Amino acid sequence: MKVLLKTLGFSFSLTLLFTFVTYLLPQVEGEAPVEKEVDLSALTMDDFISMGEELFNNKGTCTLCHKPAPLGRAPDIQGADMVALSGERLADERYQGQAKDAADYILESMLDPSRYVVATWGKKGTNDSESPMPAIDKPPIELSKIEIDAVIAYLQAKDGNEVTVSLPSAEDAASVVSAEEKTTVAATLPAPATTIEEALGKYACSSCHALESADTLVGPGLVDVGSRLSRDEIRQSIVDPNAVIAEGFPAAMPADFATKMTVRELDMIVAYLVEKK
Repeated sequence: MKVLLKTLGFSFSLTLLFTFVTYLLPQVEGEAPVEKEVDLSALTMDDFISMGEELFNNKGTCTLCHKPAPLGRAPDIQGADMVALSGERLADERYQGQAKDAADYILESMLDPSRYVVATWGKKGTNDSESPMPAIDKPPIELSKIEIDAVIAYLQAKDGNEVTVSLPSAEDAASVVSAEEKTTVAATLPAPATTIEEALGKYACSSCHALESADTLVGPGLVDVGSRLSRDEIRQSIVDPNAVIAEGFPAAMPADFATKMTVRELDMIVAYLVEKK
């Protein structure tokens, strides 16, 4: 009887311990995406620039990679004068694109990121011929033409440069109609992912990790991560990526993933990686 009571007591204590640890982990509940409607018929350039800044920081997921060193996994374009920087890149002998000015270059870099890869920022093993950045007019980001122009306007204006992109035309405005039959454009926060494919795309996991091979990109390949790390270790690598850093790799993974993910998104990604053996 004593042995049974001790066993039950130990099991109960262990359950309490795991419950306590669970409460310590971030518990971000998914909410409906916040939609802000902008009346295109009354849109000013200042409104357009503000819209671009919000898209850059939210729906565009640009700040996921474009951060100051050493955390950035892509050039820090918020901390640089993008008009001047665009001129330098257009003059680079490595540049083989079609852009003629800063606006063209920024547009090209968003729609076809591998057209010109900034030295040292390409996918590992590609000799800077392939960019890890996804095209932002395609899933999962999928910005519209109006939204892309707004981001360009923001990147031009933030350092006091002239904005050369135009406000949406009457034709553009007429093509965007809300449920209330008003001419509007929506700048939305990314919706909570409902599938593992959406979750991996939303957080751009494949930009830094090869998911189906052991190839090294910015971080180690994850094809067999489930055989190398336990479920708790995988969860910790997302929630607190700097707790244990893989040998030979920089501390480049964003430390705020857990504050941005919903509980369901985090659980989906952990379960997916656990099965990769």
